[in-house]
Formats: sequence, structure tokens, C-alpha cells
Amino acid sequence: MGQQISVVMAQLNFLVGDIDFNSSLIIEKAKEAIQENSADIIAYPELALTGYPPEDLLFRPSLSIRIEKALQRIRDENLAAYLVIGYPERVGNKLFNSLAIIRHGKQVANYRKQHLPNYQVFDEQRYFDSGTDVCLLEIAGQKVAFTICEDMWEQEPIMQARSVGAQLMININASPYHMNKLSERQALLRKRSIEGGFPIIYVNMVGGQDELVFDGGSMAVTASGECHCLAPSYREALVPVLVHVGKSPGSPCEIPLQQIAPPLSLEAQVYQSLVLGVRDYVNKNKFKGVVLGLSGGIDSALTLAIAVDALGSDRVQAVMMPFTYTSKLSLDAAAQQANKQGVDYQKIPIEGIYSAFMQSLEEQFANTETDVTEQNLQARCRGVLLMAISNKKGLLVLTTGNKSEIAVGYSTLYGDMAGGFDALKDVSKTLVYSLARYRNTGFSAIAQEVIPQKVIDRPPSAELAPDQVDQDSLPPYDVLDRILELYVEHDCSADSIIAQGFDEQVVRRVLRLVDLNEYKRRQSPIGVRLTQRGFGRDRRYPITNAWPIGE
Repeated sequence: MGQQISVVMAQLNFLVGDIDFNSSLIIEKAKEAIQENSADIIAYPELALTGYPPEDLLFRPSLSIRIEKALQRIRDENLAAYLVIGYPERVGNKLFNSLAIIRHGKQVANYRKQHLPNYQVFDEQRYFDSGTDVCLLEIAGQKVAFTICEDMWEQEPIMQARSVGAQLMININASPYHMNKLSERQALLRKRSIEGGFPIIYVNMVGGQDELVFDGGSMAVTASGECHCLAPSYREALVPVLVHVGKSPGSPCEIPLQQIAPPLSLEAQVYQSLVLGVRDYVNKNKFKGVVLGLSGGIDSALTLAIAVDALGSDRVQAVMMPFTYTSKLSLDAAAQQANKQGVDYQKIPIEGIYSAFMQSLEEQFANTETDVTEQNLQARCRGVLLMAISNKKGLLVLTTGNKSEIAVGYSTLYGDMAGGFDALKDVSKTLVYSLARYRNTGFSAIAQEVIPQKVIDRPPSAELAPDQVDQDSLPPYDVLDRILELYVEHDCSADSIIAQGFDEQVVRRVLRLVDLNEYKRRQSPIGVRLTQRGFGRDRRYPITNAWPIGE
């Protein structure tokens, strides 16, 4: 190894539960890293053998048997590099979130995660016990410490490694994306490397797992906290980090300036998260492709663009399902976008289906006034058609509701909510507009108006009634989204939101709608998580409750 160590950050996309596939990927990439990068150390993400999060698969009785077979298979390869592999370790009646370090067919060290996150989307205390011991291994005369993910968010493991003379730390992760997460990680690593007095190599997973997206962004920071190597986000990569050994005995290793991936705008981060989330959900669950209702509105237009960028136009079907109230603008816009995107485009009018339902319900609806029931019935006609196409063709139905609508229940249960995955579930309406503009102008070197400008400019409407627009029923989206952010993502009370200058009647109405529609959200498809308080894993409110809105 001489005066330098070659550490390869193996930023890879694993499949939860497929231990055979994951171990094969580990071996394949180890050989590649050794061959192409002369790797001395290859660090894989947290729980690489099972994928993350494995959830209650960790309770399966055969887990330990499968894990041991996989580890033995890796040992049998007798590879010269140090392989740092995350795995679940069973010891008696305890289970640890661990990493094994394997070289030349032997496990030369082991570390058990000390700090188990139990907030937001994390539930590790349900499964794991905490480790207590430091892991320090001498490599090329350097003392290298190893930790796992959440250990980096606490000071204790850093100071523990410092106390035993660590000169370099390698931290393996399965850290999911939320907006601006990369900058949070960089600030944290800067703080921890300065506290420890040694460089830190941070390896993160990439890929989609249900609603979570792991964005990669693996990096190496110096002892003074400067980022000197940053992997590209949202794609698999073997990224070598050249580490210079300490200039004197006991001094920290040095990491010279190396590959730095260019920064991404917020819109680029979010859009790539959505594309990756859709792609992996469809592919990992072995759907042939996707189908969605293309209405001529901005939500379905953005969803179609995401689907095509994720899967290719040949795996996407778009269906326009017009009714009496569907405008010519909607018909033209939907056809224009489908043509530009090159997808299979069909038009199936629903007047006849709707009339058949109304005829069957004639006796039940006798002596009643027309109301939202008839509007919902239109949406449910469309939902039935999309699900039938899904069943027949093996396509996943992508729903198109955004976070603003889902929050206040501006959607139809078993209608436009019918489907398997909602790419925009954690995307506010105002962000939908920003992403549409980004896709047209900032996604590629050449601007492409895949979302017609007239769709972006038009007032949003469900078109379930004559001349209907969303703001007949809802506050302006810039107002609504700010109220929702304060209430949903920051848990602000009605009184505190009102105190910030919002109209009291509007605030109380919006908050009441959010609370009333929890039952709908429980039955809605999952979708990509982008905020720290997405509907689903993050926010768990009882459907039946009498909590009063107020202070």
C-alpha cells in the first residue's frame, strides 16, 4: 500500500430482501474496484446485504441462515481488499445493525451500531440492540475507525474514536433524501471531522425503496471539514478516494482535493428524486410499465414527464377520459404532450359509463339535489378504467394528486386516488409549477417544452363541473401551501399560524380539512418522500380523534 490508501466508496442500489442479489453485487463491484482502482478498502452502505430498510423481514427465522451463507460466499472469494459490509448480526436473542470487515477470506473486524434512530421514517429500536464498542483497525500503518450512519449524528462515537487514536474514519449509511439533505450532511461532517481531528469518508446508498429515495452523495472530508471528494447523486458509482497516510506517527490521514460532483438546484434534486423513486418502484416490483390519466392539467402533465424520464416512452401509457365538462384546451394539451413524449395515448370518453351509473342509481338519488356526489362519480369512472387497464396489461397506475390536494382532501377516494404510486404525493402545488418550469428549461442542455406552456399558465381545475376552478373551493395555492407547511411539517397550531398574518377563517377551515381527511390519506397510494413530514411514515395521526383546533 505504500504511503497512500485507495478507498472506494461503493455507492450502490440494493434490493431489499434479495440477499443473493445483494451479495452478488458486492462481489462483482469488489472485483471491479480492485481491478480498476487498485482498491485497498471498499466500503458499502449500511445493511447492504439485506437492503434498507428491511423492516419486519428482520423477524424472519431464516434471516441469520441466509446472512451467514452470504458472508461465507463473500469470504470464499478470498479478495485482497478490506470489504466493509453492512449486515444484520444475530447474537443469541439480540440483533445488531453491524458491519463486517472481510479480507483474504477472513472477517478481521466487526462493529455494531451504537445509536439507533427512532424518529421520522426510522424505527430501528423496534429491531436492533445498541452496540457499545469502538472498532479500530490498523491498515497500512494507519488507525482506521468504522461507524454506521446515525453514529455520525451523535458526538460520542467520534470522541470515542479520537480517544483511541483514530487517524481516519469510514462511516457507512442508508440515509434517505429530503430537501436540502446534502447540505445538512456536509455541515454535519464538517463539525464531526473537526471534533475528531481526522478525515471522514461517508458512504451512502442510492436507489428507491417504496416511498424512500436514497440519493447517494457519498463524500470524503478532511480533518478540517473541507469536502475534497463528492460522488454524483442519484446514480450508482464506484468512487475512489486517495488517502495519504499521516506525515508523522499518529497524525491524521490527509485527503487531497479530488472528484467533486457539481451542485444541483433544489428543483433538480427533487426532480431526480421523483424519477429515481418511480423507476425503482416500477422495476423492483416487476411492473411492465405505467398507465396514468392525462387530464390536460399540470399535475398529470408533470407526472407523465417524470414517468417517461424514469422508464422511457415505450413503457408509459396515457389515457384521456373526457366528459361533458372537459375543455378543448384540456383535450388539445393532453394530445400535444402525449405526442411530444411519444407515449401510447388513448382517449376513452366516460359519458356512457357515467350515464349507466346514474341510471342504476336513479332510485337512490331520487328527490335529491345534484352535489359533489355526481362529481366524484366522474372521477370514479376514470379510476375503474385505469385499474382495468392496469390489471389487463400489467401496468402500474400512477395517480397524479399533489400534497396540497391530498392534505385537504381535494381528491376522490376510489377515483383519482385509485392506483399504486403517486409521484407527487409530497410535492406542494407551488412546487409542481416550479418543477414543470424546470423540466422545460433546466433538465437538459437543450430546452424542451414537454409540458405545454398553456398548461402551466391555465388556472388549475378538476373540470368536474361547468367553469370549475380549484380556487372556487380552496384558498390561492401560495397561501394554502404556506399554511399547510406550518401545520403539517412544523406542527404549528391554528393560533400561531393566525399570528403570522393569515386570515383566521381560512386557517381554521384549512386545518379542519386536513384533520377530516386523514381517513382518505390512509387509503391513498404511497409516493416519493421529499420533506421531513411527508404523509405516511413521517406523520401518523389517528383517524378517529377529537383534538380541538386552537392553541
